[in-house]
Amino acid sequence: MTTNERRYDRRRLRQFLDGTARAEGIDRRDLIRLLAAGGAVAATSSLAWAPGAAAATVADDPAPGIVKPLPEDGFVVHGTNAETRWSALRGTGYHTPNELFFVRNHTRTPTISAADWRLRLWGSGLRGGEVEFDLDALRALPTTVHTAAVECAGNGRSFYATQQGEAASGTAWQLGAIGVARWRGVRLAEVLRRAGLRRDAVDVQPRGLDDPFVDSSGAELGRVRRPLPLAKALDDVLLAYEMNGAPLPPDHGHPVRVLVPSWIGIASIKWVGDIEVSAEPLYSPWNTDLYRLFGPDHPEGGSAPLTRQTVKSAFELAFDAPLAAGRTHELTGRSWSGAGVIRSVEVSTDGGRRWRPARLKDAPRRDSWVRWSVPWTPRRPGSATLLARATDSAGRTQPERSVYNQQGYLFDAVVRHPVLVTG
Repeated sequence: MTTNERRYDRRRLRQFLDGTARAEGIDRRDLIRLLAAGGAVAATSSLAWAPGAAAATVADDPAPGIVKPLPEDGFVVHGTNAETRWSALRGTGYHTPNELFFVRNHTRTPTISAADWRLRLWGSGLRGGEVEFDLDALRALPTTVHTAAVECAGNGRSFYATQQGEAASGTAWQLGAIGVARWRGVRLAEVLRRAGLRRDAVDVQPRGLDDPFVDSSGAELGRVRRPLPLAKALDDVLLAYEMNGAPLPPDHGHPVRVLVPSWIGIASIKWVGDIEVSAEPLYSPWNTDLYRLFGPDHPEGGSAPLTRQTVKSAFELAFDAPLAAGRTHELTGRSWSGAGVIRSVEVSTDGGRRWRPARLKDAPRRDSWVRWSVPWTPRRPGSATLLARATDSAGRTQPERSVYNQQGYLFDAVVRHPVLVTG
């Protein structure tokens, strides 16, 4: 890793607190109040997204603003979002098919002409002023192909309530707010180099072309945007224009999106239209009140802005799925981590009393997941609880309980997966 993210986070948090970074989309007085309020803000702030807010004017549409079909056996719809059913992924291969990839929208999927699209780079961190690229110009640059996951920071949020009895605000995802694809595009570093970086540039902030986001209080926060430290932008960030060998579908960022490997999904801005390159620190609502950790187990004023994802595991099986007693079933699933590759996976079929190693089907790779399997022959009918826990190359193993935060981010505990053994 070419950037010390912890050091960056600590420095940026100090800048948030002492007011030396530039705010956009949030009133300065509100920001001071927000930072002074600390952990209490997440429970009361008008910036906390209300699942029904964006859907209010399209209540007759079960998935407002999503373009692609959402068959019931493939997705669970959450307002403007659609969660992939893990049972639909069984047998689909390593990469998530585009038609089964989860959808996380703040508003509606925009209709953007690839021929008319332009990417504008601007800001105090550029030597020669504003620079513009069209899609042909991007495609003419050196190509990079990278397989990586995109995962919402709130993936697993519902389990804070259902497993730990702790209510968290936001979309009640189970574990289906993740997908892995083979992305093709150009490195952001290449584009920034051609645009002409100044030596004092510190932050890079991509912005989407979807509609401005209006929160539950009616305040407009502008288009979705979130700054990246320059060191990360120059490391492995991609401007992607293909997904699994096809042009990006509308719901996944057509014609170009940002891909920030291993970081929370909000960093991978869809439908990118401009990138500010700044010589001063930046922040937006998406790295102040949103996408930070608030609560009794976190610093007063909240954690640093979230970056890397946690360790998780999921069975490719529906909850309460029926499995016949006396037959051998091949239990399959996938595990992943934002901090390193998966080294091992263990499975319990008796609620956690005994564990055994699962067989890894893939060579572990960074920024992605590994598929695994384990045979199980249930002996008698009744309810059973399956568990899977992974350990990554950074030495992190999924815990029994996840540290709570009020907005339900970064759930990493072992998920209790109920099944019904039939006679």
